[in-house]
Amino acid sequence: MQGKGLITLVAVILGLICLNELLPTWYAGKIERQATELAGNDPVKYQKEMARLSKDTLNLGFTKLYYSKAKEKEMKLGLDLKGGINVLLEINHRDLVNDLTKYSVNPILIETLDRTDKAQKNSTGSYIDNFFTEFEAVNKEKGTNLKLADPEIFGNTNLSEIKYNSTDAEVKNIIRNKISASEGSAYEVIRTRIDKMGVTQPNVQRVPGTGRISVEMPGIKDIDRVKKMLQTSAKLQFWEVQQPQEILPYFEQLNAVIALKGDSLGIPKTTNFVNLMQLGSLRSNGVGNIKLSDTAVVNKILNSDIAKKLRPNNIKYSQFVWGYKPEANDENNLVLYAIRGNINQKAPVDGAVESARVNYDELGRVVVDMQMDSQGSRDWKTLTAKNVNKPVAVTLDNVVYTAPNVVNEIPNGRTQISGNFSQQEAQDLVDVLGAGKLPASAKIVQADVVGPSLGAESINAGMLSFMISFLLVVAYIIFYYGGAGVYAVIAMIINLFYIFGIMDSVDATLTLPGIAGIVLSMAMAVDTNVIIYERTKEELFAGKNILEAYKDGFKHALSAIIDGHSTTILTAIVLYIFGTGPIKGFAVTLIIGILMTFFTSVLLSRVMIFARLNKGKSLSVWTPLTKNLFRNVWIDFIGKRKYAYYISAFLTVASLISIAVNGFKYGIDFTGGRNYVVKLDKPVDANKVEAGLAKFFVTEDGLNSAVEAKTFGNSNQLKISTDYLIDDESLNADQTIEKKLYEGLKAYLPADLTLKDFKASDEGHAGIVSSTKVGPTVADDIKTGGMFAVIAALSGIFLYILVRFRKWQFSLGAVVGLAHDAIIILGTYSLLYRYMPFNMEINQDFIAAILTVLGYSINDTVIVFDRIREYLRDKKSLTLAGLFDDSISSTLGRTFNTSFTTMLVILAIFIFGGENLRGFMFALLLGIAFGTYSSIFISSAIAYDFLKGRGKEEKLHGRTSVDAVIEEKVRS
Repeated sequence: MQGKGLITLVAVILGLICLNELLPTWYAGKIERQATELAGNDPVKYQKEMARLSKDTLNLGFTKLYYSKAKEKEMKLGLDLKGGINVLLEINHRDLVNDLTKYSVNPILIETLDRTDKAQKNSTGSYIDNFFTEFEAVNKEKGTNLKLADPEIFGNTNLSEIKYNSTDAEVKNIIRNKISASEGSAYEVIRTRIDKMGVTQPNVQRVPGTGRISVEMPGIKDIDRVKKMLQTSAKLQFWEVQQPQEILPYFEQLNAVIALKGDSLGIPKTTNFVNLMQLGSLRSNGVGNIKLSDTAVVNKILNSDIAKKLRPNNIKYSQFVWGYKPEANDENNLVLYAIRGNINQKAPVDGAVESARVNYDELGRVVVDMQMDSQGSRDWKTLTAKNVNKPVAVTLDNVVYTAPNVVNEIPNGRTQISGNFSQQEAQDLVDVLGAGKLPASAKIVQADVVGPSLGAESINAGMLSFMISFLLVVAYIIFYYGGAGVYAVIAMIINLFYIFGIMDSVDATLTLPGIAGIVLSMAMAVDTNVIIYERTKEELFAGKNILEAYKDGFKHALSAIIDGHSTTILTAIVLYIFGTGPIKGFAVTLIIGILMTFFTSVLLSRVMIFARLNKGKSLSVWTPLTKNLFRNVWIDFIGKRKYAYYISAFLTVASLISIAVNGFKYGIDFTGGRNYVVKLDKPVDANKVEAGLAKFFVTEDGLNSAVEAKTFGNSNQLKISTDYLIDDESLNADQTIEKKLYEGLKAYLPADLTLKDFKASDEGHAGIVSSTKVGPTVADDIKTGGMFAVIAALSGIFLYILVRFRKWQFSLGAVVGLAHDAIIILGTYSLLYRYMPFNMEINQDFIAAILTVLGYSINDTVIVFDRIREYLRDKKSLTLAGLFDDSISSTLGRTFNTSFTTMLVILAIFIFGGENLRGFMFALLLGIAFGTYSSIFISSAIAYDFLKGRGKEEKLHGRTSVDAVIEEKVRS
């Protein structure tokens, strides 16, 4: 065999590379397992054993393994396998534009920004592009003809490269570059902060074209701390503080208005606003000392349009800002401050910090000492000189940390922040300030949190499903193909070794969907071997010797294998481009798996098989039980195609009616909202829990927010979804919802379970084991991306089939078959989502499943089309109908074996792979079943109907392959 030396060399080099990459993972796991065995469940003893064992070194001759280095290089596990947090941070682009315009208050600019904010909610374009579009629209409507280079827009001293005569096109390019640079700066700041937190194997990436930053931190447990660290802008600001006597008349006016119009504000008319302020207990230069339970009501009142219109001139631009946290001696109240603002809300002192450190004041309290930069120092000197004996508030991200009185002017930029800090909080603040400030505020628009106990369960479920599916495939392929099956299994094991090694070498993260991708690759490897062995069997039945049969089997199978692998890779690439998070992981493993499948099952397997055959040894390609299965099967598929059309038409129409009547259950990644998987103390009735929770999730206007509770896996575990506070992506909103969940579920939780423990469930107790948050803007992006992904996959497949088979009829048949499969799967989900005991949401996982089904179905269709193309070339005497029937019938063995083994694999994952994968796998099960059916009865039939009447059908009308066989026997 030509090239066997090169293939062997590549296989050995690839094997050594993979071995080198996987050894650190093995060694780190070995040390950790030893420590666990020695320490049991004692965490203190575990740390001591780890400290002792990690000093050991393993010398393998060609390399030395150290635990610390091995840990850094071990294979990355995704959140669903290890626990932790994955967030998508979005930089506030309005802040960036305000900064570039020097906080201009030009009315055209302000209206443009307001319109852009609204447009961005339903747009997948970038903020700055939408800004330019809205600027032109406002300009045109107002007839102002304002240029972007105008001094009140971007033509200011901040942007020296913009001249008075710069064109709008030139300014747009400059601004886009500035925005991109700011995004890059934000990425560096975030990455530095994470490094300071000491997270193992963090993954921080910019998301191209979105201005977003993806952050994944496996193993993290203190989720609130992480969210705060990531969202804090470190934009330290200093403001003048207004005194109670300035604000009290306004509060009294509000009180009178509430007595008259309280209903329109959504609060009782009996609410006494002045009493809520608890003016008799004022502290820390605040204007109110409000009970924590009343803060939401105060926010509702102060932020209402009525309250804003009622403001007198002296507080027209004032900001009401809450303190950082309750004070140590008053834990049930929170101080409200009135900050003196201005028309553009720019702080008198707004500078970065050069250095910060944790210190202690004269009373031994934890404080943060800071040194400002040069500009900040100058502004701070001016502000303190102006406000001697008056209070000045220190704010960070619109929260007041401290508001002391100024004793005297501070000329050197030194200052101190106190705020009832713990040592950890102070250190986190120092780390945030030391990493530098973000160019604009940031918010978490999407978040996935997985508790460590759920991660451990996912690993166990993933590995169990993997092992069961692997053993099923091994048993079946050896049973069906005998000795050749053994070589297929050897190639499959090498394939798995390569997949894991290459994933580790390219720093890919292994996720639960990634394991599903590997298992699906295993099914593709079986499919490849089935195609080769079925062709080899045909050559043996034709009378060829074993060596020639294998040669021709590999030769004739190659075209179908290349086509099948290419269409599946095409689908995986589309998934990678349009998918996010775990879906990308699935796509990466699928692409690597398919490439390695081709190398091991086609090239390497060929080398191994011919090494045996060339020594004169035989190699069976069947067993006594399977030798003649499907050998002489011939079915008149084309003659019966109308029955298939009737069945498919009924199923398609029924699916479309169900979709129109029932609709779908959309996941939060399509609608926005929050999901929580909560483990309870005992089995519960999900409907009863849902009804109880609805009382807690009431909006400010008194309406109930959507809340849904469904059993998730076990009867004592629920998946709770809500759109409450859907537009509020702040940490405070997350904490509010978690508190409401805790209160609403108290009856089903252990009596001594605290809110803190509820928010961080572990193996030992009940609480939130995972959560997901998707903002409405991200949901729109995911939904649009999913639609584009399906369109791109169908278009790519159509073009590929057209190029490979050079007849549009084949492309049409393939795409109609795929559309048929997708509609029926959608109809099934629409019909059954209320009744199935597992998740049947339409979300990005479902889109991934649909695309995977399209890839598998087209792979099946390509095999049949490849045989039709071969017979069109070689069997000139057959009618078109007979040729199609021959082609489909001759590939039935391959179709059955591939579909059966793939169904076995997916069924194993469906049953044993854990709750998170059940909906995904159910879609694949439906897809494999209908994909196999459509390849035979729909795609081929459509291609036939559009091809018939051309060429041979006219010349030899009515003659089938059976006629040809009978005629040949008569002649002989």
